[in-house]
Amino acid sequence: MESGSRRPWRPSRRGLVLGAGALAAIRPAWAAGEERHGLSSFGELKYGPGFERFDYVNPIAPKGGRFSTQLAGTIGNQSLNTFNTLNIYVLRGDGAAGLDQTFDSLMVRALDEPDAVYGLVARAVTVSPDGLTYTFALRPQAHFHDGSRLTARDAAFSLKLLRDKGHPSIAEVIRPMTDARAEGDDTLVVTFAEGRARDLPLFVAQLPIFSAAYYGARDFEASSLEAPLGSGPYRVGAVDPGRSIGLDRVPDYWAADLAVTAGQNNFDAIRYEYFRDRTVAFEAFKSGAFTFREEFTARVWATGYDFPAATEGRVIRQTVPDARPSGTQGWWINTRRAPFRDPRIREAIGLCFDFEWSNRNLMYGAYTRTASFFENSDLKATGKPSAEELALLEPFKDLPPEVFAEAWTPPVSDGSGQDRALLKRADALLREAGCTRQGGGLLLPGGQPLAIEFLDDDPVFQAVTQPFIRNLGLLGIKATHRTVDPSQYQARVNDFDFDVTSRRFAGGVTPGSELRELYGSRAAATPGSNNLSGVADPAIDALLTAIADAKSRAALTTACQALDRVLRARRLWVPMWYSGAHRLALWDLYGRPANPPTYDLGAPGTWWYEADKAKRIGRD
Repeated sequence: MESGSRRPWRPSRRGLVLGAGALAAIRPAWAAGEERHGLSSFGELKYGPGFERFDYVNPIAPKGGRFSTQLAGTIGNQSLNTFNTLNIYVLRGDGAAGLDQTFDSLMVRALDEPDAVYGLVARAVTVSPDGLTYTFALRPQAHFHDGSRLTARDAAFSLKLLRDKGHPSIAEVIRPMTDARAEGDDTLVVTFAEGRARDLPLFVAQLPIFSAAYYGARDFEASSLEAPLGSGPYRVGAVDPGRSIGLDRVPDYWAADLAVTAGQNNFDAIRYEYFRDRTVAFEAFKSGAFTFREEFTARVWATGYDFPAATEGRVIRQTVPDARPSGTQGWWINTRRAPFRDPRIREAIGLCFDFEWSNRNLMYGAYTRTASFFENSDLKATGKPSAEELALLEPFKDLPPEVFAEAWTPPVSDGSGQDRALLKRADALLREAGCTRQGGGLLLPGGQPLAIEFLDDDPVFQAVTQPFIRNLGLLGIKATHRTVDPSQYQARVNDFDFDVTSRRFAGGVTPGSELRELYGSRAAATPGSNNLSGVADPAIDALLTAIADAKSRAALTTACQALDRVLRARRLWVPMWYSGAHRLALWDLYGRPANPPTYDLGAPGTWWYEADKAKRIGRD
């Protein structure tokens, strides 16, 4: 089993996928003040000026039909299991799926490049010699769904609104944006503070643009089920709060003929279904209540697809390679709480999880143990630090010695479920930390019992957590697993009111300033941030700056590897597992491009409905 990801804000339709790889790239050398049609972290662009479409789309994909699915990854305030607001860009409420598809942005990502963005609302951008001022030239034909023109004033209003009142995972990242101002209807000037992160302009360029007139009469921070005024390829359709939300394609979408949208947004309607229970969700999929499913439960993938629609070929399964870093899925330990401030106690807790037993007995051997915060990528630290890594690490004399040795990896158990050697090692660490046994319980140095509550909003991890809890009990640690409703869960996590919780954060191969929201000291003290562990460490902050400021991919790789070593040494989490592929199950209704994008599934954006297939399986 594998959780659906709850991740830091990154727009799913046009967000930053952070990845590297060999690119047949154009490497433009723009002069200061020269207009650019695209941006990337290190100046690499695959597509030149005047390109007609992205290579991974079908330019003649038919329009029509429906696509229905569940939310698989969250942005902003979204919850996987419910929703009660149509504003996903603030902290309040549980946001609905798909709202990012109703808004346009200045630029959009190319899904076959690590981090390049190209103009959508902005046809071009110029950059000042010092890299602190970006001037966007907007397309005059851009407009909102009510017909009103989208201008530079709306864009400036939106950027400042998100900086000042947006969800912390947005606001914290864009705080170094000092100003956004309109110079007429078609010119937006965005300025940044000195020392701004390398990728911050790319992040800003992909933020949603709101109507200043619309929000001038409404409270942006309010939780609301009123469909917001957007400008994107879809608008909100039927809404059943907490159960489903529909999106309807805008037939006269202003940007439909642009190169960055060609061959995309092909479905007339998209619907997201919500279920509180995964078993109920799977039964709904089997009955055809929704038609596209990414399978996150290894047991179901191995044994559950024997229902009639699957055996008859009406439902098909596909395994699609995932070239992106696997993300960070694990049990995050809240170091803000006194019992968990000692890394020896945290390491002892981690030694009680027997991955090898769980993978074999509960997950059909489907997974590989995660060791790194940049797993499945060349950003992962291996072996001893290189000379370049040491140059970043050596100024910090109080780092654990293991940072300068072989990169730490979780120990491999004997697969028995209760590896005596690992439990003995855990017991020794607890005693070294000053813990004592009294009767059947373990006491902290201050005499208080060591107790742990595993907090979740979905019982899916219960089967894996219970053996973990039993092993903790062998050491005298009283551990429990508590599942609460999604709203209560989100409120508690926003307030950091938990001992341990499971979470997966998606990653990529060109990380930048967004990592501060996961591991930065400022985020540790910001309610609602994704720094779940509460880590606040000057060495980590310095490495986060080195990552955000890296001037080359080699420098970025070095800084990430150094950060990986330090994060691993801090024992902030109990790493879970990963798979280097997407497991897809779908009713056989769809077509997809022959040359799919490298760094994204491309669904539903680049897929399309095939009427002949639908007729064949009786779903027309």
